Amino acid sequence: MIEQSAFKIKIKNIYYMLSYAYQTLRENGVDSVSVEEFDNIHDLFAAILIQGVGVQIKRGLHRDYVKREEALAGLRGQIRVGETIKQLAHIRGRLVCAFDEFSVDSPHNQALKSVMNLLLRHGNVDHANKNSLRKLLLYFSDVSDVAPTSIRWDAMKYHRNNASYVMLMGICRLVVDGLLLTTDKGDHKLSAWLQDEKMHSLYEKFVLAYYQRHHPKFLPQARQIDWDITEGDDLYYLPKMKTDIVMQYGGRKLIIDTKYYSKTMLTSHDKKTFISGHLYQIYAYVKNSDRGNTGNVAGILLYAKTDEEVTPDADNKIGGNKISLKTLDLNKDWREIRAQLDKLCTWLEVGEPEQRQ
Repeated sequence: MIEQSAFKIKIKNIYYMLSYAYQTLRENGVDSVSVEEFDNIHDLFAAILIQGVGVQIKRGLHRDYVKREEALAGLRGQIRVGETIKQLAHIRGRLVCAFDEFSVDSPHNQALKSVMNLLLRHGNVDHANKNSLRKLLLYFSDVSDVAPTSIRWDAMKYHRNNASYVMLMGICRLVVDGLLLTTDKGDHKLSAWLQDEKMHSLYEKFVLAYYQRHHPKFLPQARQIDWDITEGDDLYYLPKMKTDIVMQYGGRKLIIDTKYYSKTMLTSHDKKTFISGHLYQIYAYVKNSDRGNTGNVAGILLYAKTDEEVTPDADNKIGGNKISLKTLDLNKDWREIRAQLDKLCTWLEVGEPEQRQ
């Protein structure tokens, strides 16, 4: 278990969340990681990469065409006349040529090498995992060293031949974007926990992926809700309403909005209250979805549990629609977490008591 600011979360549960958010985790041979115990998140990420990269090496590191420019004794590709003269290469009987080389020195492998080195040199990784990282890095001797902050994640392309890298790049990006700190001197340092923004993103992806895997009949998706306005009215300045999760079944619709905040309640005049902005948000989602005021659309604000004494747990009928505020304790046994997530969507099948009569 790791404690960071207001949150207490079992490290093993982070692995389970990752296995849902990146559904290829188990398919890429890292399912054995789940039976291990970890003292910190650096060790968890190291173990996932050790397993995943090890499997990838057995399959063969992906090769791609990489642009090269080099002074050669013979002709290859396109002659760079200006560079040849600038480098005085012709005096040495050489030509500067630009060419494509089929190489393992691809952006994907550069990112893997960079992040493995980052964990090895700056992470709180145990001795056995450090040795494993060193052994894997021997296979990357022909891969260029790049700074983790220079990796262009959005520029990476995926296709059938390198689809197994999607999960590996997702983990690497989490390490760089979520853990990497740079000191005033330019040195690298890894924080002990993922930044809240990255944890919120992981939390949101996990909950959606959980319902997609275990409750596909509810058609879980992240969807945009249209405003319930009069035809012909101007939509230009209205903000988009993009939900985290929408599920529907038997004429009923359930909207879930995930929240990962260090404060889940407000204190006003010594009284605890729900966060009004969050409540207004889910209410707007629900009411604009239920255009006929049928009551068949419900909403849930699903908070990650903090160390606050009072956390949201309420079911209310507001304007004829069920609006719930719930808290998911990520420090519980995984079976309890699953049970709570399963319970949240039972309304889709059974409805309200009056609807069952």
